[in-house]
Amino acid sequence: MSRAVSMRDLDPAFQGAGQNAGLEIWRIEKSHPVSLPASSHGKFFTGDSYIILKTFASKSGILRHEIHYWLGKDTSKDEAGAAAIKTIELDAALGGRAVQYREAQGNETDKLISLFKPCILPQEGEGASGFKHVEESEYTTRLFACRGKYAVPFARSTLNHDNIFILDTKSKIFQFNGSNTSIQERAKALGVAQYIRDKYHGGKCEIASIEDGSLMADAASGEFWALFGGFAPLPRKSARDVDTVSDSHSTKKLLSVEKGKAEPVEADSLTRELLATDKCYILDSGLEVYVWMGRNTSLDERKSASTAAEELIQGSDRSKSHLIRVMEGFETVTFWSKFECNANATGDGRGNVAARLQRQGLNVEGILKVTPHKEDPHAHIDCTGVLQVWRVNGQDKVLLSDENHAKFYSGDCFIFHYSYSEEEHEEHLIGTWFGKKSVEKERASAASLARKIVESMKFMAAQACFHEGSEPVLFFYIFQSVIVFKGGLSDGYKSYIAEKGTPDDTYTEEGLALFRVQGTGPENMQSIQVEAVASSLNSSYCYILHSGSTVYTWAGSLTSPDDQELVERQLDLIKPELQTRPQKEGSEVDQFWELLGGKAEHPKKKISSVPEGDPHLFSCTFSKGDLKVTEIYNFTQDDLMAEDIFILDCHSSIFVWVGQEVDTKNKLQASTIGEVRPIGCIEGGFQGYYALIGQLGSHVPLHLSNQKSSKRKMVNPHAPGGCSALTFPSVVAQKFLEHDFLLEKPSRETPMYIVMEGSEPPFFTRFFTWNSAKSNMHGNSFQRKLAIIKHGGIPVTDKPKRRIPFGGRSSGTPEKPKRSRSVSSGSERVRVRGRSPAFNALASAFEKPKDRNLSTPPPTVRKLYPKSGTHEPVTKIADIAESLMPRTVKGMHFFSSFSGFDKVDVTFALKISTYIVFHDEASPAASKVTADTNSKKNSMSSRPESLSVSMSSRPESLSVRDDRKEGEKEDEVDEEGVPTHPYERLKTTSEDPVAEIDVTKREAYLSSKEFQEKLGMKRAEFYKLPKWKQNKLKMAVQLF
Repeated sequence: MSRAVSMRDLDPAFQGAGQNAGLEIWRIEKSHPVSLPASSHGKFFTGDSYIILKTFASKSGILRHEIHYWLGKDTSKDEAGAAAIKTIELDAALGGRAVQYREAQGNETDKLISLFKPCILPQEGEGASGFKHVEESEYTTRLFACRGKYAVPFARSTLNHDNIFILDTKSKIFQFNGSNTSIQERAKALGVAQYIRDKYHGGKCEIASIEDGSLMADAASGEFWALFGGFAPLPRKSARDVDTVSDSHSTKKLLSVEKGKAEPVEADSLTRELLATDKCYILDSGLEVYVWMGRNTSLDERKSASTAAEELIQGSDRSKSHLIRVMEGFETVTFWSKFECNANATGDGRGNVAARLQRQGLNVEGILKVTPHKEDPHAHIDCTGVLQVWRVNGQDKVLLSDENHAKFYSGDCFIFHYSYSEEEHEEHLIGTWFGKKSVEKERASAASLARKIVESMKFMAAQACFHEGSEPVLFFYIFQSVIVFKGGLSDGYKSYIAEKGTPDDTYTEEGLALFRVQGTGPENMQSIQVEAVASSLNSSYCYILHSGSTVYTWAGSLTSPDDQELVERQLDLIKPELQTRPQKEGSEVDQFWELLGGKAEHPKKKISSVPEGDPHLFSCTFSKGDLKVTEIYNFTQDDLMAEDIFILDCHSSIFVWVGQEVDTKNKLQASTIGEVRPIGCIEGGFQGYYALIGQLGSHVPLHLSNQKSSKRKMVNPHAPGGCSALTFPSVVAQKFLEHDFLLEKPSRETPMYIVMEGSEPPFFTRFFTWNSAKSNMHGNSFQRKLAIIKHGGIPVTDKPKRRIPFGGRSSGTPEKPKRSRSVSSGSERVRVRGRSPAFNALASAFEKPKDRNLSTPPPTVRKLYPKSGTHEPVTKIADIAESLMPRTVKGMHFFSSFSGFDKVDVTFALKISTYIVFHDEASPAASKVTADTNSKKNSMSSRPESLSVSMSSRPESLSVRDDRKEGEKEDEVDEEGVPTHPYERLKTTSEDPVAEIDVTKREAYLSSKEFQEKLGMKRAEFYKLPKWKQNKLKMAVQLF
């Protein structure tokens, strides 16, 4: 139990602090903290000291805290000391869970800068009451030097080639780009220039970019150099700051603090066992100095240790060192990286706070401050898209029929291409799925074949790599009803088991098989074949057991009616025509146990999946074969640089984002996600040393060839052949996972995605406040930023968002899609790939029923509009054409490319378009029309004979055929022309179901009154909802 801290020992200014997510700042005035209003946040004075508290809510609902105390270069020693001591009191008021950072002006941490993007520009003087900061009677020209990601004040001095300088004058802001600076540095510095303009010039000052070496070539350059008294040659020698302090891995000293004195701890190596919970320690690792405070230490002991650490930094030339204070149980990742065997450290992993406190015997009541936010995967992807699936067989891929799309085998590899609509354009996801028993060669073949598809689409498709047992929920929503069989069908798998002499356990319909059924509903359900033994059962699941014609279903004691309903749905896919024998846990018949080889103990706890955690963004750079990774704190979309590759780690999945300006070689390497190659086969410099640059610039060595140093073996124990599933695609993401940078012990089979800039899918952009216009701009990061500034902060693109039509000329191009995810009439159907919304909408009205893509398995469908006297389809075509088609018939021959069109169809379309153009009020012929313009639509529907096409000549083009038999009585028809049926006959559990209806749109056959009663809204409101919300409502009333 930690030593209690009385609130009487804490400053009253901290009462109620950290109760809500956000930023709180105190300024030290006369050795006491004074809270600042939000309007003063970000305003720092060189003569003051500040305490900054950042509170944020994690996905688990826990409020987390970070404290920074900032010391201005002119602050007094008393105020600096008070800031350090008061920070410890603030941490105690928060329960001792915050990480504390010392921030010296000009040497701030990236974490602090991220709170005040793009930079901190302190003002001279003091801001405290009773003091007067420097008042400027006229605008003073200032020069700033930008180093890395932020700017620091810089006196007027000689420029150099290795930095970016910002010259702030009254009438203009100049940005001087040293010749040795990168595009990324220039873009970030431009953000600083924009910040200065907006803050100090009211957003009305011109910004000019000056290139190193441009001399007096333009007016802006001449004006810039004139302010320095004319052009002068710059020094050739690099002027970049070189830290003289030893690197964080070169020296590590552990000191124990007792009674204010720090004494070295003698040990051969640093281990966790050296830290006692009733003491405080100082860990000196050069650029980073840590104060570790045991949970059972007093407030005075913590203050004493902090003072000793301050003296250690100030007593020598340690101006570049950062001081970080951590409490036992809440250490940072970089702190534990200094110790041996840090893989066993808990670190500051996401969602583990309450569990750690409970293990320490502490009261966790009150820690959960907010309700965890749960997101519905439906909102991140349209689940009604078009799906193609291939099974890999050797070096080839075999296209699967619709009914086999979701049938996987553990010994095989599969490739899928999913295309779906998103904001009136097409998105594409190319993925690979590796079975647990699949062979290495076919994994490599699957990745290579998938890469060819991506290359044929000019790298604009998102890519994914999934492993059996680690699939994300997104995968299941795409496939909806997944079945995973044991064994395999590929030649590679068959050859492997033949070589090993292993029995072939591939599933057969006549054999003995046991399936675990799981999922959340009809749109997300799976049947996983497991060993047919009693120990495979689990009380939290339902199972299907069959042997020949004998079929049993087994419901665990902890299952719900919804779980049992999933079994019935899965039976329709596995054993659709056989009578089943339901069994409940505890009342099974003997024959059931005989098929399983007798009774046995089985688990009761549900199999847990990896939860999604708080996202972390890392930038990746390549240099001479080395990969360097740097975390971006409090990230936004603007942090994604077009020249770089980024990793977004959300714990349950890994995203690799590739900028448009990334070197072609690196882009190709990054795009080969999932391609497998043994470690020893990695070519060139990539076989050597990799460095991860972590928080505050710490370096961690990684060796591809040294498997002994890995925390997890490189070899997949389930993969026949014993080789690792690695290639460079994955050297970026896989090495990131292997190193376990966040100390969260991720699986090597964590789902991974590759996302190309300009083609970001919604399940990636949801982690940002996203502006798609920014990702569609052209040029490098600096050019884009400059263009935004010149256009008043509005991203400018000179061509629409690049989308790849479905299909292409490459041999790796997917075949024509075979099915859609739903059956619907009208414009709701899946759009034809590569055509405008106008053409697609009109085509949906023309297209014949037999040409439409059907779902799997195809339901019995009766069209929604029976043949009657109404000409509603004609009206519909006219409305679509009038609202969407161009005001000219030019290009109408394009309709001839639609499936199912002939010359009469095209003629009919031309005459509709001609009629619309003739009656358009913008047309010269409009003056000849006496009817009121607003009645055009009515005249279209009431006078179809005005069209020069006989209605009887092509009835199948204008209305949907009636499927009623001759002499059959016509059903009641509602106001929309759709036959209606009673709800009791339409619901999925009806004992007297209606035959020959579109089973995917049961609600359409309800009367208006019953529609309102059952779904709680009118039809128009219902069909405005997203598809997934519609399905959810229909499921609740048994209409789906």
